[in-house]
Amino acid sequence: MAQSNHEFGGISTDLKLSLVGGYLHQFTKALRPQFENLWYVDAFAGTGERTVIIPGRAADMLGPEVDARVERRAGSAKIAIDVSPAFDRLVFMDKRPRHVAALNDLRSANPFRNISVVPGDANAEIMNLLGEQKSWARTRAVMFLDPYGMSVEWRTLEAIRRTEAIDVWYLVSLSGLFRQATRDAEDLDASKRTALTRMIGTPDWEKDWYEMSQRTNLFGDTDERLARTAEVDDMEKYFGARLAGLFSSVLPPLRLNDDRGIPQFALFFAISNPKPAAIGLASRIAGHILKSGISSKVRP
Repeated sequence: MAQSNHEFGGISTDLKLSLVGGYLHQFTKALRPQFENLWYVDAFAGTGERTVIIPGRAADMLGPEVDARVERRAGSAKIAIDVSPAFDRLVFMDKRPRHVAALNDLRSANPFRNISVVPGDANAEIMNLLGEQKSWARTRAVMFLDPYGMSVEWRTLEAIRRTEAIDVWYLVSLSGLFRQATRDAEDLDASKRTALTRMIGTPDWEKDWYEMSQRTNLFGDTDERLARTAEVDDMEKYFGARLAGLFSSVLPPLRLNDDRGIPQFALFFAISNPKPAAIGLASRIAGHILKSGISSKVRP
C-alpha cells in the first residue's frame, strides 16, 4: 500500500473542493438521463486525499490542553468517486510517482469502477486522452485543472474547447502570474516570458501590462524604465477575458486568498459546449455554487 499522505491546503482548499464537489453532484444528476457516458478528468489529482494538521491548544480558561492531530480528508479524486449518480469513467492524472502509486491504490480499492490512472505531464496526457475520443456526441465531461503553479498550457485549453463537451474548473495561480511578471521589465528574463506566454497564450501581456515610467535614483537623476502597471485585479480580469474569448461561456471567478488575505488563486468555470441550452444549464448550476462560495467567504 502506497503512502498517501498529501499535506496541503486550508480554508481556501476546503472551499475550492466543496464547490467543485457540489458541481459534480449536480452535473451527473442533470445529465445522467441525457448521455450514455459521463466522465470526470482530474489532471493534477494528487493522491486522492489529503492530510491536514489540526493545531493543538494549551490549557487555559477555555479548557484543558488539546494535542495537535492529523486529519485525513477527501481530495478531489476521492470526492469524484463518491459522486452520486456516479461517473461512468474517472481519469486521474499526475506526474509524481508517489501520487500515482496512491491513485493506483485508490483504483484498487474501487474495483468495480472504470478508473484510469495516467502518469505523466498533464498537458501531454490531456492531448492524448482527447485524441483517443473520436466522438463526444454521447459523452460529456467535467475536467478539474488544479495545477502545480502555471503548468497548464494555453494549447491544452484550446484542445479542451474544441471538444464542445467538457466543463472546466480551472484554479488559476494569480500569485504565479504576479511573481513571474516582475515589477521592473529589466528583471523579465526569457524563462519568465516563456512561462507567461505559454500559460496566457499570447505575448501581448507584456505590452498590455507594462508602461514607460520615470525613475529617480539616489543621486537625484531620472531615467525612463519599462515598469509593470498591472496589479492582481488587472491580471485576473485579463486572464478571464482571454478565457472568455476562447470558451463558449466563462463565469466570474471566485478569488481565493491565503491566511493573510493575499490573493493566491482565482477559480474559473468555463463551458465548452456552444449550445444555448447547455450554457444555460451549466451556468445556472455553477453560478449558484460560486455565489455560495462568495457568501461563505464574507459570512462572519
